[in-house]
Amino acid sequence: RDLQEHRQRIQALSEETAQSLKRNVYQNYRQFIETAREISYLESEMYQLSHILTEQKGIMEAVTQALLLQADRDDPALGARRAAAADPFLPLSAKEAAASEEGRQRTLTTLLEKVEGCRDLLPESPGKYLVYNGDLVEYDADHMAQIQRVHAFLMNDCLLVATALPNRRGAYRYDALYPLDGLAVVNVKDNPPMKDMFKLLMFPESRIFQAENAKIKKEWLEVLEETKRNRALSEKRRLEQEALPRPAPTPPESTNPFDEEEDEEEEDEPSAEEEVVDLSLEWIQELPEDLDVCIAQRDFEGAVDLLDKLNEYLADKPVSQPVKELRAKVDERVRQLTDVLVFELSPDRSLRGGPRATRRAVSQLIRLGQSTKACELFLKNRAAAVQTAIRQLRIEGATLLYIHKLCHVFFTSLLETAREFETDFAGNNGCYSAFVVWARSSMRMFVDAFSKQVFDSKESLSTAAECVKVAKEHCKQLSEIGLDLTFIIHALLVKDIKGALQSYKDIIIEATKHRNSEEMWRRMNLMTPEALGKLREEMRSCGVGNFDQYTGDDCWVNLSYTVVAFTKQTMAFLEEALKLYFPELHMVLLESLVEIILVAVQHVDYSLRCEQDPEKKAFIRQNASFLYETVLPVVEKRFEEGVGKPAKQLQDLRNASRLMRVNPESTTSVV
Repeated sequence: RDLQEHRQRIQALSEETAQSLKRNVYQNYRQFIETAREISYLESEMYQLSHILTEQKGIMEAVTQALLLQADRDDPALGARRAAAADPFLPLSAKEAAASEEGRQRTLTTLLEKVEGCRDLLPESPGKYLVYNGDLVEYDADHMAQIQRVHAFLMNDCLLVATALPNRRGAYRYDALYPLDGLAVVNVKDNPPMKDMFKLLMFPESRIFQAENAKIKKEWLEVLEETKRNRALSEKRRLEQEALPRPAPTPPESTNPFDEEEDEEEEDEPSAEEEVVDLSLEWIQELPEDLDVCIAQRDFEGAVDLLDKLNEYLADKPVSQPVKELRAKVDERVRQLTDVLVFELSPDRSLRGGPRATRRAVSQLIRLGQSTKACELFLKNRAAAVQTAIRQLRIEGATLLYIHKLCHVFFTSLLETAREFETDFAGNNGCYSAFVVWARSSMRMFVDAFSKQVFDSKESLSTAAECVKVAKEHCKQLSEIGLDLTFIIHALLVKDIKGALQSYKDIIIEATKHRNSEEMWRRMNLMTPEALGKLREEMRSCGVGNFDQYTGDDCWVNLSYTVVAFTKQTMAFLEEALKLYFPELHMVLLESLVEIILVAVQHVDYSLRCEQDPEKKAFIRQNASFLYETVLPVVEKRFEEGVGKPAKQLQDLRNASRLMRVNPESTTSVV
């Protein structure tokens, strides 16, 4: 008793806790929504702040360049020295140029001797020289664990990272080489004991390095930014020089008059090389870095806008070598952007947020011209979401309750996915066939979960009929968007429903045979008027309207218990089977009905032939008349109403009843 009391107390506390949790969720639901809205506002403000900082940085660089140009005008000698330091390609005096070139070559040769494996990667060229170098410690970006000690060599166009050889002092082995065009430097905020660190972004990878102290870290950051800026200016100046029209070579004088006529014709024809693509624009020079920044900040829309702007600018321009080089750099960023968008749609990401959470990545993939990939990834993402939602459903004790939840979760997800698909792929009609195929596979997954709970657990036919009815009603909701999957659910369920009908038919036949074996052919005595009234109501609900003629004022019924039970069981089977009915089940249902009816008819016929007592024989004839003249017409009428057409097999049974009344002795052979 104490244990029972404790158990009841614990159950009461559990129910009270569950109710309290539900009440708190309902009370705080609005706060959850407002918090999510505030978070989205904060995210947009952070994006705006990032854009403002980028613009401010550009303005400060422009002001710096303007001040330097003004200083150069005031002091030409200072300007010449600064230009020589910033750009090795500017013309110097012969003596200065020779000394500078010799020093740079000597430094580069020393570098090649110190680092193993970089001689083939760094060809000796007059424009390459060493800017800065030093020892660094590399850390893991995820766990912030020390990986190795490295030595970094910064040149005017690239950064070389080498690892120290363990047994040779001052010798290094080549590790990686990064062009400055695709390199971004990010300062890492000090977080003791992790300090004096900076990050190098080379999409799609990143590396974190630690300097010896704050001063060396500051020098690395400054010299990296300065070298990148000088590299960009040099590249811009080179492109401007290439864009200038080259003077045509002066042809040798000719005394042939025909040559003069040919020259006049050539002058009249416009040259295709006169149109030169201007790639010295500031936004084009900064385009690769801007794309890297947009990808890092997850500003996918901004990245695609930049790509559209570039494609529009180069649409009617000739394809020259500088354009090809620019295209190669941009294509690499496009691949990186595509990889990020693909990862956004992968099922490994969080599946919360519904179909709308994928709209951003899908729309940008479509703008990049990859609608097929976007469609495939979107449907894979939604398939994983639907499968996860079905797996997370709690299996309740009542099957019908679980099926209600299952249908609500699945068909609601399918409807939301269809609406989102229609919104995202409105202009891509070729993707709709992929959605139909996906909907069919999702329906198969739903039917597997449905059948496992309804048919594999051997539920009653009435429960199975209610569950199938619920699934059909939810399936009709898809007609709101013009999608009809009813025939698919029929095709997937037909095998299980056939098995359920045949199984229940066998149960009825076995029960009928068991009652027939104990049949005494006696009238039913219901003992109380209430029981008689209940039986009348049951027979009336079965469609037997003239049942009163077989009852009297007392509690007796002029029918056998076996015949009454058979009537109730057969009509119940027919009603439940009609709830499951669709055309593919027509013959299965009809044959099952005929088999069930034949069991009762054959038993009555056999009893008529074997019974010798005149009173019992008359009573058996009365039961046979009830079966043929009352039950069979009701079954035939109800079947025709539920199916929409009459059944010839049931009509043949009624014709057999007429032959029985005309010639009772031949009933057996006819049946």
